[in-house]
Amino acid sequence: MKALLQRVSRASVSIDGSIVGSIGRGLVVLVGVAAGDTEKDIQHLVNKTVNLRIFEDSESKFNLSALDVKAELLIISQFTLLADTRKGRRPSFTDAAPPAEAEALFAKFVTEARNSGLTVATGRFQQHMLVEIHNDGPVTVMLDSREKSPAG
Repeated sequence: MKALLQRVSRASVSIDGSIVGSIGRGLVVLVGVAAGDTEKDIQHLVNKTVNLRIFEDSESKFNLSALDVKAELLIISQFTLLADTRKGRRPSFTDAAPPAEAEALFAKFVTEARNSGLTVATGRFQQHMLVEIHNDGPVTVMLDSREKSPAG
């Protein structure tokens, strides 16, 4: 499972011209579910997302987490994070989980994020969405549940 975090001053997601989710200061979390992902991958990435210190303190140092600043989260499913571009010119998505499996795991990711106590908005699974992101910094960080430290 991969999650691309973008620290934002605000963000929104629209479908067919209507806003279906929006946040103020916080993180846009683009989530790609890989074949073979489990609830352990979800727990690891949600924990990392809400606790990663990528918000600035009063000395402009990355010392504060989403939980510390009561950030809002806009979580969007994005299977293209699993693109394999090693061969040819067209990305392969064979590493992505099948849609039914990915949707169930994505829904669990959203539930776990909401359990953190932070405000969470989402897009809609398998829909064409327009995401407006006001990246703050810019700060963008990729997380991959398969790249855990030995301590977890």
